[in-house]
Amino acid sequence: MDPCDCEGLIVRSATKVTADVINAVEKLQVVGRAGTGVDNVDLEAATRKGILVMNTPNGNSLSAAELTCGMIMCLARQIPQATASMKTGKWERKKFMGTELNGKTLGILGLGRIGREVATRMQSFGMKTIGYDPIIAPEVSASFGVEQMPLEEIWPLCDFITVHTPLLPSTTGKVSFVVARGPGVSHSLSLSLSLSLSLSLQEPPRDRALVDHENVISCPHLGASTREAQSRCGEEIAVQFVDMVKGKSLAGVVNAQALTSAFSPHTKPWIGLAEALGTLMRAWAGSPKGTIQVVTEGSSLKNAGTCLSPAVIVGLLRDTSKQADVNLVNAKLLVKEAGLNVTTSHSPVASGEQNSGECLLTVALAGAPYQAVGSVQGTTPVLQMLNGAVFKPEVPLRRGLPLLMFRAQPSNPVMLPTMIGLLAQAGVQLQSYQTSMVSDGETWHVMGISAPLPSLEAWKEHVSEAFQFCF
Repeated sequence: MDPCDCEGLIVRSATKVTADVINAVEKLQVVGRAGTGVDNVDLEAATRKGILVMNTPNGNSLSAAELTCGMIMCLARQIPQATASMKTGKWERKKFMGTELNGKTLGILGLGRIGREVATRMQSFGMKTIGYDPIIAPEVSASFGVEQMPLEEIWPLCDFITVHTPLLPSTTGKVSFVVARGPGVSHSLSLSLSLSLSLSLQEPPRDRALVDHENVISCPHLGASTREAQSRCGEEIAVQFVDMVKGKSLAGVVNAQALTSAFSPHTKPWIGLAEALGTLMRAWAGSPKGTIQVVTEGSSLKNAGTCLSPAVIVGLLRDTSKQADVNLVNAKLLVKEAGLNVTTSHSPVASGEQNSGECLLTVALAGAPYQAVGSVQGTTPVLQMLNGAVFKPEVPLRRGLPLLMFRAQPSNPVMLPTMIGLLAQAGVQLQSYQTSMVSDGETWHVMGISAPLPSLEAWKEHVSEAFQFCF
């Protein structure tokens, strides 16, 4: 098979998935990293092209935690130094006086999967564990025995510090002690301290001053280097690919959290609704500029804005983005380049007495008369309202069904036969028809048609406004 025909790519740490690789593979849809770190994958290039990147966040957690615990033991008892001394024929008992871990304080920066595994293991040695994590709630870390406190308060209390943060610009060069990923450590650290590194600033290190120092214990990035972890990561990424293709679940997503929600049975129809309303807005308002407002209403949509707004963007930009095919992966990146700003907000209760207890999604163009409100009935997205004009019954928004929408005064009895005649002249069949309640003296009409009309010029003398869309 030609590699350029591949839709999925699985790599480990040594393979570099650069922008050149990503752009050369036309059909590539997903890159899977069998491991935790994804610094060998060009995330920006993948995201821009709409390629999903996933990793196996659980596969090597235990192995990395066990290595950390072992290195803390080595720091406390100077085991590597004593071993090296013995191999040279020396017997230096006094030189390698150690310290007990019992009663000492361990500071853990980053309380994710690895950090919490380290905490529970070192607690068995009688260590007090404190830590810091801007994401994990203090009550959550307290459940596994870690008291959270500000960074500036942690430093003077700790006998040992271990860092388990992702390798990001915000974490690079922040810590001068025991680290989990090499670039997190500063060159300016004091080597009067004992230091343990699982890798260095470069792999392999070119500057040997740090690695060769007598107070430094280092190893060549061995966190995931166990037979169990390597096997587990390979199996996990393969299963994740299969589950994704089957539509069962999506795990380990690195660059598209909205796509994860799209696999939820509850969220999936709302994703469809959001995309449909975005498509409707684009067809109605042309190429909108300014601010698109996405409003969720109802308690079950409390946290849905983050996944629904990218779906709205997909509808807004599909077939208009010149740089890439827009999808839930690259939507937020491409919308800024299209000159649009998207805001999200939430109301715990749906507006209006008739909607009490119901969940709603509103998409509107700020400062312009374009507002569409929809909901989900069962698993079917429906349109409830256009600019205050209510549809009873609601209009089903079915994928692939072209809809012709126009606004006209309801007092003209010959208007509807005229519209049907125009459809017949174009060779298009009428498949469904619904109207809204009267609003501002006019009514919205929605026709489900067998095919999009090539032009709406003939409709302008009969209606106030008309557009068509299909999502």
